[in-house]
Amino acid sequence: MSEAVLQTSALKRAFVQGETTIHVLRGIDLAIQPGEIVALLGPSGSGKSTLLQAVGLLEGGFEGSIRVVGEEASRLDDENRTRLRREALGFVYQFHHLLPDFDALENVMLPQIIRGADDEAARQRATDLLSTLGLAERLTHRPAKLSGGEQQRVAVARALANRPPLVLADEPTGNLDEKTADRVFAEFLALVRGEGSAALVATHNERLAAKMDRVVRLHEGLLE
Repeated sequence: MSEAVLQTSALKRAFVQGETTIHVLRGIDLAIQPGEIVALLGPSGSGKSTLLQAVGLLEGGFEGSIRVVGEEASRLDDENRTRLRREALGFVYQFHHLLPDFDALENVMLPQIIRGADDEAARQRATDLLSTLGLAERLTHRPAKLSGGEQQRVAVARALANRPPLVLADEPTGNLDEKTADRVFAEFLALVRGEGSAALVATHNERLAAKMDRVVRLHEGLLE
């Protein structure tokens, strides 16, 4: 078996509020293999977003081990954590977080240029991704001129722009109506599989979770 793109061991996170300590993650052991799409199920407040922030190398304060494409995150300084996040991870959130002053094409080009791609290569990659998602006629539209489903498609293309080994998605269609959510989620899965990336997708939707390769459930700070 090839090395996991994500592996956590005894991962813990607690928050202190006054005299109370709230244990959100109590020892998470999780491995995701290359190309595997895993649903992270749990109700609101169960710690799904906290877990994604941990494995996305977005916050400190965690105990335990997080290995992303074989690199132990706890051994990295801030600069190298940023490098690893840029090279290995793509993110899709419930809200698209697109840059409002840039059009769809530019929003997908930008992470590529930050990573060092030249403008022409970044433009072609962005065009290909957006066209695959049905946005060939919307490339020069800014986010305010796009529907909610179209905005989220741009966010998906942006997450895949640098061909990350692992995509982290936090309720990626939670802000859409059911019909649009189903369509965008199907396109998300098809694109992730087509690109060969792995994904960890936080959701509370059992129906969407069933479309993925495997389901893990977060309950009282542990995976079931």
